Amino acid sequence: MPSVSSTPSSVENTSENGTKNYLIPTIIIGIIFFALGFITWVNSTLIPYLQNACDLTPKEAVLVTFASYISFAVMAFPSSWVLSKIGFKNGMVLGLLIMALGSVIFIPAAHSRTFGLFLSGIFTIGIGMALLQTAVNPYITILGPIKSAAKRISIMGLFNKCAGALAPLVMGAILLKDMGKFQNLDKVAPDVKSKLLDELAGRIVGPYIFIAIAFAIVAIAIKFSKLPDIKNEVGESLKQMEDDFNPKKEKNIFSYTYLWLGFIALFLYVGVEVMAGDMIQIYGNQGLGYSLDVAKNFTAYTMAGMIIGYVSGIVLIPKYISQQKALRISAIAGIILSLGIIFLPRQYSIACVALLGLANAQMWPAIWPLSIHGLGKFLKTGSGLLVIGIAGGAIIPKLWANISESIGSMQKGFWILVPCYAFILFFALKGHKIGRTEEE
Repeated sequence: MPSVSSTPSSVENTSENGTKNYLIPTIIIGIIFFALGFITWVNSTLIPYLQNACDLTPKEAVLVTFASYISFAVMAFPSSWVLSKIGFKNGMVLGLLIMALGSVIFIPAAHSRTFGLFLSGIFTIGIGMALLQTAVNPYITILGPIKSAAKRISIMGLFNKCAGALAPLVMGAILLKDMGKFQNLDKVAPDVKSKLLDELAGRIVGPYIFIAIAFAIVAIAIKFSKLPDIKNEVGESLKQMEDDFNPKKEKNIFSYTYLWLGFIALFLYVGVEVMAGDMIQIYGNQGLGYSLDVAKNFTAYTMAGMIIGYVSGIVLIPKYISQQKALRISAIAGIILSLGIIFLPRQYSIACVALLGLANAQMWPAIWPLSIHGLGKFLKTGSGLLVIGIAGGAIIPKLWANISESIGSMQKGFWILVPCYAFILFFALKGHKIGRTEEE
């Protein structure tokens, strides 16, 4: 990402001896990134859980990810407006409270076993997440010396993905325990089936009450903490970015072809990331025949691959390889693993899905800076456009579910990944240069 020439003074805490201390604010933001990772990747458990509790088809169950990720497209530009009005600190508080509200909606949804109400809760949580993401990403960038910003972002990524690995293990143990007695209920009496499904739906109430309270507590803690509000400083920092990285002086956002290609690449990337993390459980269970007691842990394997990829990136980039080369390698690995999913026997097929976590890890860190470099005064608009690309996590899995149902094979449905990774490879090789007047 473009660097800022100076660090705003108001985001610095100063110790008694005059040295700058960023530890407490960084810990607070780390907690937020952990919360974001946990609530994002709990979707992988919600999909098979709600499919059973609400008696859904796989195509209907995938609406869980649709409701979650489409919220980013809805809130991308409104989030920036909200933050400009209330500041970044208050924006974090508001985002957490909205997420708490969405969690509370799960309570009446569980009591009525209404899938539409569950989706409303998931969408509301997504709205809060979009606002929170828009606030914390620039915040951690300038919270401390700019020369160490990449290190802070990588550490936040590890917080996020560690929570992502923990979420399916914790929630799977609660929601998907002893699922055998809740499956194949068509042969039991209607009143017995209803009673069993009510019992299953009730499992979600306790965890989401706890989640709602946790979000509210963190929001209150941030509100009354000494976490500095950087509303003005972020504006000044972005202005400096615009001044330092404006080589083309173009008249409108449509002049930057590489930005739009980057938007497509990011859209496809988030789609394949969600496929690897959220769809792996339903694919393992219904596509390959693994029991839910086994399949509930598959997302943790994907997240472990992403953590390894993050750590590798910290070590290797840019000292040993460039971000463009890392993106090329990642895209090629994605294509190879996708073909492995389609053609290999079930134990190797599911392993290839999990290994996509490793292949995907360096895609966001590479696509984002390649897409926004040189945007100048259009930096904020370009960033907002890329945030909309997160909606790929809503569209690609839904297309996979539709294709899988139409051809009668979840395994063959993974052909959808091949053109996605092929386009990302094109962006890594050539797309990021199209419309650029100077080489990086």
